[in-house]
Amino acid sequence: MKRFMALPLSLLLATSLLAAPAPQATSPKKKAASKRAPASTVTKDITDLKQALDAQQQQIQQLRQDLQTRDQAIQQLQQRLDQNQTAATDAQSKADAAAAQAAKQEETVTALKSDVTDIKQNSASTALTLQETQKNISSLESPVAIHYKGITLSPGGYLSADTIYRRTALGSDISTPLSAIPYGGAAANHLSEFFASGRSSRIAMLAEGKLSNAKLTGYYEADFLAAAITSNSNSTNSYGLRQRQVWGQAALTNGWSFTGGQMWSLVTETKNGVDNRTEAPPQTVDTSYNVGFSFARQYGFRVAKNFHNKAWLAFAVENAQTTVGGEGSVNNFLIGSAGTSAGAYNPSATYSFNKLPDFIAKAVFQPGTLHLEVFGLVSTFRDRVYPGALATPASAVGAHNDTGLGKGVGANARISLDKKRLDLGIHFLGGLGIGRYGTTGLADVFVRADGVLVPIRSYQSLATVEYHAKKFDLYLNGGAEYEGRSGLTGTQGYGLPSRVASGCYNETVPGTAVGGQFPTSTIGFLPGALANCNVDTRDFIEGTAGFWYRFYKGPKGTIQWGPQLSYIVRNSWRGVGGEPSGTEPMVYTSFRYYLP
Repeated sequence: MKRFMALPLSLLLATSLLAAPAPQATSPKKKAASKRAPASTVTKDITDLKQALDAQQQQIQQLRQDLQTRDQAIQQLQQRLDQNQTAATDAQSKADAAAAQAAKQEETVTALKSDVTDIKQNSASTALTLQETQKNISSLESPVAIHYKGITLSPGGYLSADTIYRRTALGSDISTPLSAIPYGGAAANHLSEFFASGRSSRIAMLAEGKLSNAKLTGYYEADFLAAAITSNSNSTNSYGLRQRQVWGQAALTNGWSFTGGQMWSLVTETKNGVDNRTEAPPQTVDTSYNVGFSFARQYGFRVAKNFHNKAWLAFAVENAQTTVGGEGSVNNFLIGSAGTSAGAYNPSATYSFNKLPDFIAKAVFQPGTLHLEVFGLVSTFRDRVYPGALATPASAVGAHNDTGLGKGVGANARISLDKKRLDLGIHFLGGLGIGRYGTTGLADVFVRADGVLVPIRSYQSLATVEYHAKKFDLYLNGGAEYEGRSGLTGTQGYGLPSRVASGCYNETVPGTAVGGQFPTSTIGFLPGALANCNVDTRDFIEGTAGFWYRFYKGPKGTIQWGPQLSYIVRNSWRGVGGEPSGTEPMVYTSFRYYLP
């Protein structure tokens, strides 16, 4: 750089020297003249020349100083450049190192991300496994249902502690025998009764299995309202288990279902279609329900078709029985016999020899919150008639069979209002020979003196109001059952006006203990039977009010308590001497724990 700067400076100096006036050769004339020039002029020229040289010298000196300054600046710049180059090199090295480190870290981060992803997946899988394990453990500790060999078992039922107070004694548990309500003259009409019982406690088991095109269901339900020959309430209250329902069902995905076993009759109202286990009995503590409720629990085989959960059609064949009432029958016919214990029947009950089962058909329509049912039933009654049974001597000559036909039609309607908090229901069944399908168990037929069967006209009706709140249910029921006068011919028929009623108001002394190994053990336990009181029942009317209060309802089950008030009136057809009636006010309470 110094050499580069010195070259122009040297050229500048040379140019300056060349530019100065050069000494010129003098001619002899001028020489002579110069010799004659004054000395002061020469001196001046020399002085000017020196000054010019000094000035040139100063310029050169200044140029040297400037060059030196510039050299120093260039040197400083060179040093800075070297430093910057060194710093840049270091920075580049560091950047390369950082990039390498970053690449390495990126690889590490990628590996870490992969590891974290794997850990998350493993954690999620572990969490799911843990949840499933906890669910399985929870299911083992408190299972919602029991899974056994491909089916699901769901236990159900409730444990009940019930009390009942009746103003008129009936000698009955929590289930009231309505047809036994006495007339005014009966001894029991002057005594009240209180019973406490746990026998309405119920156990149930539901079994369900699913196939690709069907659902298989089995259901068992029982309570303890059965009495063995040795049952009593003196010490152990050892009453028997009673079969309520035992049935199996195959429900196909195309809407067809087939159900067989002991179940609620197709006559019974349901809340959803014709589905089993949705029956709608009135809410009562009394297991005899309410007057006017039409039902039976008996053998049946049912075929049903579901049309998109909007309409249903069903047909059932069910076990038949015949109950008899009226006046004028004589001992010249045979309907059935007492049960044969060897045949697993109760020898203290009677069983009719049925010709055919009962046939029932039902159609259900369910638009929205409205549930409508219409149904019809046909029953066949038969007896064996012996025209010579009363002759002397008695003879079976001419014996023959007689057949009667019972038939009835009914309808049920139920609607839910106020977001399903309020349910209103109404029920009706009417026809000939349908008495046993009512709660009171009135007679189906009257048998004339010639052995001919006459079905009795009967009507059953019930209205219900139910209000469902979070903590309690309130219910009101009003029902009636009626049997009309039928087969009246002189001294024969049901509701015969000539029947004697004069003794229905007169109390009689207790009965006499007879029969048995220890006949005296029955002394004091044989109410006197009314004499001259042979009237037929015209109707029963009952009003019921009650509520259930739930202390707890949740995954652990339901605890609830409820009282019920009932008032029943039994009216008879007028006979000779009056038109007797009986009343039965009752107060129930029930404390229950329902399985979840």
